[in-house]
Amino acid sequence: MKRSVLMALALVVGVGMAFASGSQEAADSQGDGTTTIRWAYWGSGTRVEISQAAIDLYEERNADIQVNPEVSGGAGDHFIKVDTQIAGGAGPDIIQMGGNINDYVSRGVLLPLDQFAGNELNVDVIDDSAIQSGTIDGTLYGVSTGVTMPALVYNKSLLEREGIALPEVSMTYAEFRDYLVMLRDNLPDDVYPMMDIGAMSSNSTPFGYWSRYNGTPLYDAERNMTPVTAEAATRYLELFQDYRENGLVPPADIAAGYAETNADTSAIVAGRVAIGYLFTNQLSGYQAAMTDELALIEFPGAAETNALWVAPSQFYTVNLNSEHPEETVKFINFLVNDPDAALILGNNRGASASATARAAGASSPADQKVLDYLEAAAPHTSPDTPRVPNDTELNSTLYLIYQQVAFGQLTPEEGGQEIYDLLTRLIEES
Repeated sequence: MKRSVLMALALVVGVGMAFASGSQEAADSQGDGTTTIRWAYWGSGTRVEISQAAIDLYEERNADIQVNPEVSGGAGDHFIKVDTQIAGGAGPDIIQMGGNINDYVSRGVLLPLDQFAGNELNVDVIDDSAIQSGTIDGTLYGVSTGVTMPALVYNKSLLEREGIALPEVSMTYAEFRDYLVMLRDNLPDDVYPMMDIGAMSSNSTPFGYWSRYNGTPLYDAERNMTPVTAEAATRYLELFQDYRENGLVPPADIAAGYAETNADTSAIVAGRVAIGYLFTNQLSGYQAAMTDELALIEFPGAAETNALWVAPSQFYTVNLNSEHPEETVKFINFLVNDPDAALILGNNRGASASATARAAGASSPADQKVLDYLEAAAPHTSPDTPRVPNDTELNSTLYLIYQQVAFGQLTPEEGGQEIYDLLTRLIEES
């Protein structure tokens, strides 16, 4: 196994303060003319493999560069580790970011990238919308890894084996519930129609989608308030209570056994459900983790209210205190714009926002399915809405409230009030 693969796997296990304080010293003491770039990201399985393949190609072309991946299994672990390293003055050069990029900009730990545009970073071939998504208060801080969209994913092979009709790409909520009932009556006894997507520890996207579908996005930045009421949150909890009571999603104790943070902790990969939820950039990783074929459909009701949205998947950002900013940005430019890198990375971090990368085409059937889904769902989208301030706490606390309702510790009405109070508090504290 290659040196860098072993390093990546070791870092997945865990990185403590000792590593954080020593890694920068090691990076700056090569003594052989080699520049070391540290790249911190999260993911597992396929993402680790393809990222390493891209690193290997870059190092072949640039003998004076060594890229050390620092990998966490999930976003939560990633940001805890990165925050610890930054606080210790030993942050990585490239910090992978999600929708929380604004939080890190406000903390003043990210390097403005405008100075590299047109030189180390070719922004001319990157979609303007992607550039704008990484621009905060007029300054470019993040380069989009690609675009992604929420989707439901279903086990096509399972349904075909059982002689069950495949779902339509677009359905109303009523049609979708009828389809779940049909699945329940025809699937094997140990397989449920859909995973419990009501709320997960890693994100609040399904709730955010449902809120947009009802015309009440989670956060109105102009008015600095939430259009969501306690009654609306209650209806959401009642929707999934109905699914649970009628066997359309697993019972709470079974659902809680799947963290749904990646393919390794997914109920659909484990074969326990026919339908799951993911962002489109995750499809290739999920497909690689199983032999059954997967396919994508929209969230119910998308065609009625254009409630879906296209979002930047993640961002490549640079540590303000990077010792090698130019070399780091050149590597980012390679990851984003190089056609050979595009074929290696595929859609794992999102469908590329670079014209030169897209020209390389799809690198796998899974990537082609993503492109087909994005084209079909594009008419059912509307502009993304601002994130709730401190959405990390929103995700974790919403998950706890949802679980309390699922296990009968709170009524939907009590849970709805707690969700409203949570949203209000996070906004007031911002």
